[in-house]
Amino acid sequence: MILQICTHDENICDGWHAGTVWSACAHIITTAIGVGVLSLAWAMAQLGWVAGSLLFLFISATSLFTATVLEDCYRSPDPETGRRNYTYMEVVKSYLGGTMYKFCGFILYTDLVAVSVGYSITAAKSMLAIQKSICRQRSGGASSCRFSNIPHGLGFGIVQVVLSQIPNFHKLAWLSKLAALMSFGYASIAIGLSIEKIISGPEGKTSLTGLHQAPSEKVWSIFTAAGDIALSYVFTVTVIEIQDTLKSSPPENKVMKKATKIGVMVMTILFIFCGTLGYAAFGDEKVPENLMAGFLSQKSFWIVDLANVFVVVHLVGAFQVFSQPVYRLIEVWATRRWPKSGFVTKETAVGFGRAKFDVNMLRLCCRTGFVLLTTVIATALPFFSDMLALLGAIGFWPLTIYFPLQLHIAQKKIQRASLRWFGLQLLSVVCFLISVAAACGAVHGVHKGLKVNRPFQFKE
Repeated sequence: MILQICTHDENICDGWHAGTVWSACAHIITTAIGVGVLSLAWAMAQLGWVAGSLLFLFISATSLFTATVLEDCYRSPDPETGRRNYTYMEVVKSYLGGTMYKFCGFILYTDLVAVSVGYSITAAKSMLAIQKSICRQRSGGASSCRFSNIPHGLGFGIVQVVLSQIPNFHKLAWLSKLAALMSFGYASIAIGLSIEKIISGPEGKTSLTGLHQAPSEKVWSIFTAAGDIALSYVFTVTVIEIQDTLKSSPPENKVMKKATKIGVMVMTILFIFCGTLGYAAFGDEKVPENLMAGFLSQKSFWIVDLANVFVVVHLVGAFQVFSQPVYRLIEVWATRRWPKSGFVTKETAVGFGRAKFDVNMLRLCCRTGFVLLTTVIATALPFFSDMLALLGAIGFWPLTIYFPLQLHIAQKKIQRASLRWFGLQLLSVVCFLISVAAACGAVHGVHKGLKVNRPFQFKE
């Protein structure tokens, strides 16, 4: 069997276009609700009720707008009957040219690798929380229960090596649906436990302006919190690949817009509930970076452990959704470069009992190497909120804001210096300032973390 890579051959690709609005919703929710949701209560504590709520709504509305205009660019020049662009980079190349194509590629794949690292960090943290919970129950709280994150990071990596052999997005649909269900599970548990704590008596007071700190530390905290919220809406980087799974009738852009609206509405409700209720439960002073860590002392510890299991299962799927574009880039390039190489194109049938699947050497080697790279980085630098903020800063402005707006301007031929053009540029500048602030805060936090913990020697 020969490996078929979907390039510009509509006949080959049409067999992969079987997705629906609900499968697209599952992919969107899987990519969005994951790494950042449990840090949002901490972000709210840094920003306070006013700035936190406004930033939530602003980023949500902006991300929805930019995602929908990007989805109109899947086909070019006409959004319904034009030629397909199978990746985010191909969209940029079709409308903005080669120079922007290269710049987009560098930012896009840096961001995808960074988000995959973030998922690995969060999964290891959640597994570590389960281990600490079990330790505390067995010791009755007498033991300090400090453990290394490395075994958990390696375990997550091994699972990803196996799942990385799933060939493409279409065959990943079942995993995305499972991951989406898990995200609802742990977000619901976090919301329920927060409500219970609020009813029984919150641990601290909230405020309109957030945690009181020294001015310099307050600025860094606000910057990091902005990055955490921005990271919650990174789904835009995968919308073209998700759209490429849809049936061609009705038009993909219309179906994808419907899926995006549903997905953004669902994720925004969950984000606001997790952020505001978690903040109300713990207050300015005691809210943890990872919301679930605040409930470890609860008598119902098994519920917290269950939520962390849901987090891990969700991140298993989310990692694959974000990694697929990276895999595809390498495999398409290799197939075009060496079309007759057996190493690149040959599929070998392998069976274990009744289970049968195809193995491709290129897929096995490049995907295993990618998982190894992300695992090493994640175990070396496991700084939760700061790494999340840095990930949000890297991808938010260029990929979620700048390129979609420039594509929209090019596609609709919006006249330069017109009122609409100025409005789009103003939106881009505001989001750029948010990204720069978030990056500064994140780098400051990682620098502080490296002063306290050496790489590969972190214990919690």
